[in-house]
Amino acid sequence: VRPTTDFAKESLFNILNNRVDYEEISVLELFAGTGSISFEFASRGAKEITAIDVNNRCNEFIRRAAVTYNFPNIRTVRADVFAFLGFCKAKYNVIFADPPYDMKDIEKLPDLVMNNKLLLEDGIFILEHSKTHDFSKHPSFLEHRKYGKVNFSFFGNNDM
Repeated sequence: VRPTTDFAKESLFNILNNRVDYEEISVLELFAGTGSISFEFASRGAKEITAIDVNNRCNEFIRRAAVTYNFPNIRTVRADVFAFLGFCKAKYNVIFADPPYDMKDIEKLPDLVMNNKLLLEDGIFILEHSKTHDFSKHPSFLEHRKYGKVNFSFFGNNDM
């Protein structure tokens, strides 16, 4: 489990502050790990948060912490992210994915999210990845941001 660095997370939320009304959004966190992104959204008042991780220990950690910090709006799902993206019928305002940097199928994630229409009309998909990946030619690519060794690629249905 490699949580997003505090510097990168703060920078990410500075971008989102101008783009979303936290109290009105539904969030999907993929490869949730410790759930740090889910908890950040919850602390900002996000309406509904779903955290997906295949590791039951990660899900249990998130569940316990959500109870401890009184975030009833966070739910966890134990599932393989790729399988989940194939059967998920919900739509989200924000989808955040932080897969292992060495995962071999990372380049499939934008297509799975976009082709399965998991974003609401003005939704945004944020993919954290290493510098070895370049998503700029993807048809739904919006922008790229780099914070130290952390890279975020943003995707959406329309301009941000």
